[in-house]
Amino acid sequence: MIFLLLAFIVFLFHRRNPLHFHLIADAIAKQILATLFQTWMVPAVRINFYDADELKSEVSWIPNKHYSGIYGLMKLVLTKTLPANLERVIVLDTDITFATDIAELWAVFHKFRGQQVLGLVENQSDWYLGNLWKNHRPWPALGRGYNTGVILLLLDKLRKMKWEQMWRLTAERELMSMLSTSLADQDIFNAVIKQNPFLVYQLPCFWNVQLSDHTRSEQCYRDVSDLKVIHWNSPKKLRVKNKHVEFFRNLYLTFLEYDGNLLRRELFGCPSEADVNSENLQKQLSELDEDDLCYEFRRERFTVHRTHLYFLHYEYEFATDNTDVTLVAQLSMDRLQMLEAICKHWEGPISLALYLSDAEAQQFLRYAQGSEVLMSRHNVGYHIVYKEGQFYPVNLLRNVAMKHISTPYMFLSDIDFLPMYGLYEYLRKSVGQLDLANTRKALIVPAFETLRYRLSFPKSKAELLSMLDMGTLFTFRYHVWTKGHAPTNFAKWRTATTPYRVEWEADFEPYVVVRQDCPEYDRRFVGFGWNKVAHIMELDAQEYEFTVLPNAYMIHMPHAPSFDITKFRSNKQYRICLKTLKEEFQQDMSRRYGFAALKYLTAENNS
Repeated sequence: MIFLLLAFIVFLFHRRNPLHFHLIADAIAKQILATLFQTWMVPAVRINFYDADELKSEVSWIPNKHYSGIYGLMKLVLTKTLPANLERVIVLDTDITFATDIAELWAVFHKFRGQQVLGLVENQSDWYLGNLWKNHRPWPALGRGYNTGVILLLLDKLRKMKWEQMWRLTAERELMSMLSTSLADQDIFNAVIKQNPFLVYQLPCFWNVQLSDHTRSEQCYRDVSDLKVIHWNSPKKLRVKNKHVEFFRNLYLTFLEYDGNLLRRELFGCPSEADVNSENLQKQLSELDEDDLCYEFRRERFTVHRTHLYFLHYEYEFATDNTDVTLVAQLSMDRLQMLEAICKHWEGPISLALYLSDAEAQQFLRYAQGSEVLMSRHNVGYHIVYKEGQFYPVNLLRNVAMKHISTPYMFLSDIDFLPMYGLYEYLRKSVGQLDLANTRKALIVPAFETLRYRLSFPKSKAELLSMLDMGTLFTFRYHVWTKGHAPTNFAKWRTATTPYRVEWEADFEPYVVVRQDCPEYDRRFVGFGWNKVAHIMELDAQEYEFTVLPNAYMIHMPHAPSFDITKFRSNKQYRICLKTLKEEFQQDMSRRYGFAALKYLTAENNS
C-alpha cells in the first residue's frame, strides 16, 4: 500500500493534466483508497474501483508461484473488466516511481502502427534466456522477453482481436508442460507475444528501469535526466542490489515525506468539473464571517484532513459471543511512547487516530517497525489524519477512530491513560451482564492519576486504594478540575461491589464504554476544552444511563502539557471563543432535544 500511495503522489507531483485512475482493489483496499481520495480533494482527478474479489474466478485456475499472488494475474482480464467505452489505458504495477509527467508516456500511443496493441519495455534480466541457474526453464518469450510493470494497452483493438480467447488458449497450452507461472501475468503475456510478435510496440527502456537483482538496468540511463520510470520489481524492494540504488532510494524517500496538501493545487489553464465535496466546502466557508474573532475556530470545523485508514497491517477475528470491545484513542507524535505500554495493558482490539505530518507518518512507521511489541500486535488499527490548520482536531480524530472499529462496543479512552491489567476481559463480561446490546448504557471506568513518571502499577483495586490513601495516586484532575469526574462518586466506588448508576452533572466527562452506534463527538471543539464534556452531554440528552463499574479503573500518566492547553491558558481570545462555542452548542442541543435540554443551560448557569 505504501508503494501505491507513493505512486499517486509522484503522478500528482509531475502532472499538468487531469488524471483518471482505474483501480482493481479488494474491499479493504477500496475503503482505504476511497477515503484517502475523498479527503485528499485533489482537483481534476477521477477514480473508479473494480472489485478484485469478483475477478478472482477469472484467473484463479492459473497455478502461480509469484509473490504477488493472484492479483498480478488480473492484468490479463482488463479488456473484460474496464468499461467498454474505454479505448486505451496505461497499466502500472504499484511498485513504480515516475520521474516525469505521465502525459509523456500517454503520447507514445500515437507511435503505434498496424496491429500493435501492447506497449512494453524489454525485460532487463536474463530470466527468459534461461541461463540464471542449472535446469532453469522459463516460459517461452521473444528474446529477453518483456516486463509487464508498465503496459500501454489499446483496449478497443485488443477486444476486436478477441484477447480473452487468445491469452486463455495460450495459458492452457503452456500450463500443460510448465504446470505453473513463475512471474504471473508476465509469463502469459510473453507466451502470447512469442506467437504474435506484431502485437508489441517496444518502449524505450527508460520507461521501465527495473531494479531487481541481476538486471542490466544501468544501460537504460546515463544521468538523472534520462530516467522516466523506476520499477522496484524485486521482493527486496529498497534493499535491492544496484549500482545507483542509493540515488533511487533517496528519490523514493523524498516523495514519501512530501507534504500531500501541496498536491491539492488547481491545474493551471485546466478548467475541470467542480467536485461536489469541494463545492460544498467552499459554500460552507463562504457563509462564515471572516471578521469574526473566532473565525479560525469555526473554519476548523470544515477543514478536510487527508485520512489514511489502516496505515499498518490490521487483522481482526470476530468474537462469537458479540461482547468484544475496542479501545479507542487519538494521539500526536509527542505521545507515541504510550503505545507500547497500552498494548501491554490491553490485549483486545485498539483503534487509534494519529495526527501527523507526512514526514512524521514515516517516522511513526520506522518507530512501529522497530518495536517488537507493536509488530506482534495485528489487532491495532492505526489511522493517520494528516496535519492541516492551526488547531489539534481532537474530536475529528476521535470520530475517525470510532468509525473504524470492528467490534459492537468501544471503550472511549485517551492515549495518556493506562487501563488496569485485565480490563479488556472485565469489560466484555460487564457488557454481557449489563445487557448493553438492548439498553442505552454508558459504562464508566473510574479515572485516576499519578504525578510520578515511574509508577508500580496497581494490580488490584485493593492495591489502588492503598496507593490512594498513601498519596501515590489521586482521583483524576482532583487538583485542577474536580467537576469533570466528581459525579463518578469515588467515595461510593471505594466500597462498591456491584455496578451503580450516577446522574449527569455540569462539566461531567468520564471515560465510558458504549455501543458502536453512539453519537459522534462534536467537531466544533478543537484543541483544548469541552471536547469530551459536550459528548457526554449528548449521551445524556439521548437518555443514556451512566453506570459506574465497581472493579474497573484507569490511570493517567504524567507528561508535558500539550501545545493547545498552553494556548488555552495563555490566550484570552482562545478562552473567549471556547465559551462562545459552548453557548452555541447548548443552543443547538435545545433545538435538537427541546424541553429536555433546558437543564443543560440551567446547570451551566449554576456551575
